[in-house]
Amino acid sequence: MTDPAPKTAELSHLMASCLDLDKPKSFFLFAGAGSGKTRALVDAMQMFREKDGQEFRLSGRKVAVITYTNAACDEIKHRIDHDPIFSVSTIHSFAWELIRSYHNDIRTWLGQNLTMQIRDIEEKQRKGRAGKASADRAVQIESKNKRRARLDTIKYFTYNPNGENIGKNSLNHAEVIGIATAFLADKPLMQRILIRKYPILFVDEVQDTQKDLVDAFLAVQREHSKEFCLALFGDEMQRIYSDGKTGIAEAIPDEWAKPAITVNHRCPKRIVRLINTIRAEADGQTQEPREDASEGFARLFLVQDGEEINKTAVESGIAGRMAAITSDNQWFGEKREVKTLTLEHYMAARRGGFSDFFEPLYQIANFKTGLLDGKLSGIPFFSQQVLPLVMVLQSADRFAVARIVKKSPLVSADTLKLSKSPMDEIRKADDAVRSLFTLWDDDNDPSLIAVLKAIAVTGLLAIPDVFAPIISRPDSAEDKSDADDSAESAHDPSIDAWDKALAAPFSQLKSYVQYISDESPFGTHQGIKGLEFPRVMVILDDSEARGFMFSYDKLFGAKEPTSTDQRNLEEGKETVVDRTRRLFYVTCSRTKSSLAIVVYTVEKEKIATHLKNAGWFEDDEIIDI
Repeated sequence: MTDPAPKTAELSHLMASCLDLDKPKSFFLFAGAGSGKTRALVDAMQMFREKDGQEFRLSGRKVAVITYTNAACDEIKHRIDHDPIFSVSTIHSFAWELIRSYHNDIRTWLGQNLTMQIRDIEEKQRKGRAGKASADRAVQIESKNKRRARLDTIKYFTYNPNGENIGKNSLNHAEVIGIATAFLADKPLMQRILIRKYPILFVDEVQDTQKDLVDAFLAVQREHSKEFCLALFGDEMQRIYSDGKTGIAEAIPDEWAKPAITVNHRCPKRIVRLINTIRAEADGQTQEPREDASEGFARLFLVQDGEEINKTAVESGIAGRMAAITSDNQWFGEKREVKTLTLEHYMAARRGGFSDFFEPLYQIANFKTGLLDGKLSGIPFFSQQVLPLVMVLQSADRFAVARIVKKSPLVSADTLKLSKSPMDEIRKADDAVRSLFTLWDDDNDPSLIAVLKAIAVTGLLAIPDVFAPIISRPDSAEDKSDADDSAESAHDPSIDAWDKALAAPFSQLKSYVQYISDESPFGTHQGIKGLEFPRVMVILDDSEARGFMFSYDKLFGAKEPTSTDQRNLEEGKETVVDRTRRLFYVTCSRTKSSLAIVVYTVEKEKIATHLKNAGWFEDDEIIDI
């Protein structure tokens, strides 16, 4: 259990007292939705600066702050006046800063890691049979052997936390996290380097920080508790990524301080009551609204599901009813300003028009986090290089095209220096751009594989290794393989997934990028982390989501738990209901004023009865459509 919640100012003083350099005390701050933890964090940082800032400036030490997004980093930096005694970064940037100087150690780790990967693929090759997957594996083995062979020629490694890393000396996102984790776990010297440079480390959204790295931080704290303060902020009810740290509250040592913020500064009173009820069966943590909070609105709309239903029209009608219920004309019509949240990415992909690209990749478990934050190897190549180039070509912005093409290998400094006729190289790059753009002639919408192969043929851009097996094939990924090849390719699900995704039209990539950039009309629990909206419409639709990871019919009492659910519950494992409850909590808790929950189901009566009996909604808050 957490300690009783002090007022915000008292909380900031409590945290600041834990940052005493003579007697550091690590702590875990429980912070539910809308609790204002960023303000509490910044206040504590400012108090520390007043007391010990000068000493840190003189000694060259820093307070490290790891937060979730670049936007969150910028906000915190702004609030603390960009003071250099604070190093504020995302987890990938922090991990790279920690390891970037240790090129020999990185080389050794990479060599061992590549050796294990090659052995694994070779074992699959021995067990497999001839076919497309066998050819794919051969390309993978060749590519990884080449990379391993050239490790000794690499003097230094590079990494861009916000882009595709495809240079011969580049590390990818997963490798940077893996290397930092391994170094902290296995190298006492790296632990000493960490605590000397960063004797205080704040980790925000700890429940969604890569679990092995969190465990490594906890291990460092155990070994150096008298000189290292680890401050964790989070709420497991808001965990949304599968590789995040589970059971964080149980992992915290008894001697740590465990303050909590229980005031919800975002939501109106009705929404606070609802989200308290939602999480009651999970951990019993509750919040209280601000004293000056409005009452707010929450309505549950039950819609009979069926193939013939026009869901767009239904949801528009519900928005109109919310406008009448709330006397708020921004729910409907020309002034409409409503955030629509789906609870499953399949739904957003279908409604947003990018399902052919998204769904194959989302089915691969270790692709999910990278796909949702846009860092999956191969994604930044399309989102940060190809898409911007195509968009400026379509807008006929010659200067913007020139700026992008300057980064092409065809006109790199080394290429021009070695060329007998640099102008020929520039013309070659210009021809490559023109050739690529012909794919869109006559309003065509080319497939991603067609775009990828066109770029590979001309050498206009460097192609990520992940695509090597696919572009090496003589046939197109769009061609249908025979039954034997399809069966064989199932042994390489990641390549097979990219095979299918790249058959999607290029326009779907643009829609996907808008989605992960939160520029789409549809949002999900990932996209809206930390955000808030006056009017929220949450769409629950098990049939459209078609996933086995979540079930609103089970959460709402319309379906009984399966034998697997019961077994997971008995073994203390996460269940479908646990996951569904968390995501429902996250979406509902974004609401600043009024909330409409739309449930498509064939069990309206069961759901209405269950939710009324459970105290989630009053009779007049449940509306049968």
